[in-house]
Amino acid sequence: MPPLTTSRRVEFRDTDAAGIVHFSAFFFWMESAEHELLRTAGVAVIERNSAGIDASWPRVSASCDYLSAARFGDELDIAVTVDAVGRTSVTYGFAFSHHGVAVANGRVVAVRCLMHPGRKPEAVPVPEDIATRLARFSGG
Repeated sequence: MPPLTTSRRVEFRDTDAAGIVHFSAFFFWMESAEHELLRTAGVAVIERNSAGIDASWPRVSASCDYLSAARFGDELDIAVTVDAVGRTSVTYGFAFSHHGVAVANGRVVAVRCLMHPGRKPEAVPVPEDIATRLARFSGG
């Protein structure tokens, strides 16, 4: 299956003093696109548990390589892939483009965790049904 493709319009708030997209905006867009992929796959971003121990996907690594400038008003296409599903983690790939020109490539690693109140997140295995749903967006 092809990657999930979505788009975002560059807002004025996303730009820096030079008039180009500020580097930090790409991280917000990656998170938003990741959540869109999860919703499309039928996977909850946060699974609420009546006992107060929710399951979620904290990020443990994020990076972005910038290839060309994008500016206010540009509409960026974002192709999101699931590059790997590990025992407890999912690695996402992001390819940003504008009119077919590569703008940036990003990568995010999220870990499946139980969120115990008052304790640090506990990494747990990615359930098989979730791994299967995410495999639809495999990047290779």
